[in-house]
Amino acid sequence: MNSRAKRLILPLGGAIIATGMIGATLSTSAQAESKPAPRKTGSLVSSNGAKAIAGSWTPSKLKAAKNYLEDSTHSGNLKKSTQKASADGKAGSVAPIGAGGKTAGVSKNVNLPTNVGKVFFQVDGKPYWCSGTSVQSKYRNLVATAGHCVYDTDKNSFVDNWVFIPGYYKGKAPWGVYVGAKVNLHHDFSVYEDYDYDYAFVNVYNGVKQTGDKVVNKETFDAYKGPKWAKDVEITAAEYQKCYDEHGGETADCWSKTTGSETVLPWGTAGGEKVLKEVTKEEFDKAPAWNAKVNYSKAPAKTSTEIVDEATYKNYKGPGYKKIVDSAYTITHYYVKYWVKKSSTKKYYKTVFYIKELVDAGRLGDNVGGQGFTWNRSTTAKQFAFGYPTAAHLDGNKAYTGETMKWCYGQTSAAPAVPKYKAEEQIGIKCAFTPGATGGPFLIVYKSASRTGYLNGVVSLTLDTDGNQRYDRITTPYFNSDTYGIYKYAANLYTGKLSTSS
Repeated sequence: MNSRAKRLILPLGGAIIATGMIGATLSTSAQAESKPAPRKTGSLVSSNGAKAIAGSWTPSKLKAAKNYLEDSTHSGNLKKSTQKASADGKAGSVAPIGAGGKTAGVSKNVNLPTNVGKVFFQVDGKPYWCSGTSVQSKYRNLVATAGHCVYDTDKNSFVDNWVFIPGYYKGKAPWGVYVGAKVNLHHDFSVYEDYDYDYAFVNVYNGVKQTGDKVVNKETFDAYKGPKWAKDVEITAAEYQKCYDEHGGETADCWSKTTGSETVLPWGTAGGEKVLKEVTKEEFDKAPAWNAKVNYSKAPAKTSTEIVDEATYKNYKGPGYKKIVDSAYTITHYYVKYWVKKSSTKKYYKTVFYIKELVDAGRLGDNVGGQGFTWNRSTTAKQFAFGYPTAAHLDGNKAYTGETMKWCYGQTSAAPAVPKYKAEEQIGIKCAFTPGATGGPFLIVYKSASRTGYLNGVVSLTLDTDGNQRYDRITTPYFNSDTYGIYKYAANLYTGKLSTSS
């Protein structure tokens, strides 16, 4: 960017093969250290707490999460910005790597990248999601997404329970769940909420996968921090008695439950008894007077009317009949008598405790590879964008579900200014993505055979630029030397495994 971001000038060029420390082979590394990018780094969770976070994202919770609409959209007749993004040094790049370093054969189709997925997190206890992608790093542990999908600018704090699921598909995590450990973003986004820097790089722990169900005792169940649940199972009276005698009373392994029931009988039948039941006025009017041949009768003596205040009257939801009489709020209760036989049933149960064990799925980059990284590139390059759009267009048309990955392709150009987000130097492509795609990658030189390209942006805003109630453009911050400096720092951070033992 020309006027606001010339903090780090690096004469970079050519493709850098990412072996060892990212960027370590550059002759300008000493200069980069002396002029570090204005970076904000923070921790999301320690390794001790990460297991519980991984286990908390069950398939039902993943499906219940909503796309994060906060600070990601705008509609209106937007004008061209008076400022434009531009390189602040020579272009540079870090090569991508596929899973295991392997590539597929030549393909004429657009194969979706396996290392793009969803990032899930919580704000105020509610689950949300954006899109994101694995990107090349020394320890194969880095995810790129939008800054606002990591940092809550309203509270000036990081979001909670952040995880990345590459290849997400309809609630499934085919390559595991990767818990966020460390966050690196631009100072100007966290302090000034400037969307010209709306990007973040998150280091994640090794992934975890959930195994099948395992039955455990209550002590193990109570101590376990991963996904777990309990189920009541009926047992025989003999099993109950044996367990009761062994434990000297009822426990979670054996307990009883008595349920009562009433069977309506003809009036006066032996073994029955009279009960009183409140009914609606309509039911009362239909009930016949007492007769030995019927099994219920009216009980006029038990009909009563009460005068209540206005609030009680309006809030009353019972069977009583509400009526305003001479400006008084009244509720009349009606009762009938039934002749019933009461009985009770005693059943016996034990509580079975289940857990899903978590196993180490390995490093993110080893499993799905990582996109390359590039900066200070042309602002008019042809690029793919991938993500999980889901929200309806502003006119109500819903074109996407958010459960499957989608793509757009186009040539970038200067994006319109969006003063609401201080976005003045973003670039974008024409695309009908709706919110949900936010955080997904912009990739140049994308090859379907390897499913990799070079990360040159992340979806920041979804815009309706002409005010016709249809989203028509997605934007990204321009990746310059500042972006590279933050990426380079994050790309050399170690996280490692998280403990999966119970």
